[in-house]
Amino acid sequence: MKRFTQLYSELDQTTRTNDKLAALQRYFSEAAAEDAAWALHFLAGRKIPRVVSTSLLGQWASEETKLPNWLIGECYDAVGDLAETLALLLPLNSGRDLNLPLHVLVENRILDLHKMPEEWRREVLVRTWRELNSNERFVFNKLITGEFRVGVARTLVVRALANVANVSPAVMAHRVMGNWKPTIEDFKQLLRPAEGQREPGQPYPFYLASPLQDEPESLGAISDWLAEWKWDGIRAQLIRRQGQIILWSRGEEMVGDRFPELVEAAKTLRDGTVLDGEILAWRNEQPLRFAVLQHRIGRKDVSAAIREEAPVVFQAFDLIEWNGDDIREQPLSERRAKLESLFADFSRAIPFRLSEKIQVNSWADLAKLQSQARERAVEGIMLKRLTSPYQVGRPRGDWWKWKIDPYLIDAVLIYAQPGSGRRASLFTDYTFGVWDNGQLVPVAKAYSGLSDDEIHQVDAFVRRNTLEKFGPVRTVKPELVFELAFEALAESTRHKAGIALRFPRMNRWRRDKKAEEADTLETVRGLLKAVKP
Repeated sequence: MKRFTQLYSELDQTTRTNDKLAALQRYFSEAAAEDAAWALHFLAGRKIPRVVSTSLLGQWASEETKLPNWLIGECYDAVGDLAETLALLLPLNSGRDLNLPLHVLVENRILDLHKMPEEWRREVLVRTWRELNSNERFVFNKLITGEFRVGVARTLVVRALANVANVSPAVMAHRVMGNWKPTIEDFKQLLRPAEGQREPGQPYPFYLASPLQDEPESLGAISDWLAEWKWDGIRAQLIRRQGQIILWSRGEEMVGDRFPELVEAAKTLRDGTVLDGEILAWRNEQPLRFAVLQHRIGRKDVSAAIREEAPVVFQAFDLIEWNGDDIREQPLSERRAKLESLFADFSRAIPFRLSEKIQVNSWADLAKLQSQARERAVEGIMLKRLTSPYQVGRPRGDWWKWKIDPYLIDAVLIYAQPGSGRRASLFTDYTFGVWDNGQLVPVAKAYSGLSDDEIHQVDAFVRRNTLEKFGPVRTVKPELVFELAFEALAESTRHKAGIALRFPRMNRWRRDKKAEEADTLETVRGLLKAVKP
């Protein structure tokens, strides 16, 4: 645990990529495999279920520190991070240097906690707090609350592992994306020498497009590019390999049980085929809103009624394995030709679709179509260089997403709460409202889009203008107006306004507007009426 805590500190205390990479390489080179496996589990963004509620943690910390609950709550409000607050308040340990290995801490002290009676859980947690120093407690608390995050990109973790194993980052990214477990055996398999053999269900790292910020004419001749619609669905890879069929989402989750009709249809694919594409809600040869697709996300049991309510297709736009061969290095033009030949034999009854090529002769003609994207229920246009290989991650230059302008509304800041990580002591997570019959109704939460200087200004405003406190949440004087940008909206019974905004963020601070000039719920509903069903 000491070595993992040291790694956490090294990663948290620098913004230099090379320093973080060096720290990761040292750790994976030096740590025992059983500890490194769990470290990778957490650094890769995987979590373990929350094993104890925050209210119980606060109660037990109060008993251990002899501090009243209200004082711990006040400290939490000041610090903004529960794990750090408890680590700082708990008494110093007994001086014993037990150096509990990370894997022992996780496997023997954490994983089975939720199965224990409350008194046993308390005994285990308090004993562990007493055996760890303050920094170790902080990381331990992060793990048990499911809030472990540190400022390191997953791609950097993959690079470090690749350097330790002496394989390419692409090979390591491929392995880490697979269905491995935090065990000695699986970790050693991740570090094995490079080889051509692929596991049956192992996906490829996804190739991601970059936002197009310049005019498309800057890309050169339009004849060098493939243009496709940018669909609003779930990015996925459909794998038919060694007799198995696996549907992987970009979030590294096997989602075949949510979309059994796609798995069934994949039996028509020849073995050794991997398609890259988008899962879309689809009816009558046209896409449905993403909100319809959400009816199936998170469900393990997809009934016939749900399948009827939210029918889906797999819209393929790339072929990355063919006859068992990895063809990512082939130019897109050749991969696309193979993909078209594959789809030429498919019946329209099969829920597979080939992503449509947009045929135009000039960038001006394409711009006209791009302006119609919202009416077509798509997010914009994808531009892919015909000579491009299928790469890993988001390298710039060959794949671009030319998105339509977002929706914009002006809303009033009504609630604020602290952020996490380096922003744990600042109010950075905001709730915004719009007017409805003279009252401000919450319409969106957002935490991105402001500069550091603006965040500090809003934080100061929140502290000066707090009206009420609800735990870490502050109700603030409704004065600040922000322009919110978002990609889509849909009706929602889970939101007080009856509408959910997709990917809301702060576009700019409207210092020129007073709160009473912000938009109304009627205006937002008007945008909803304009959305194609």
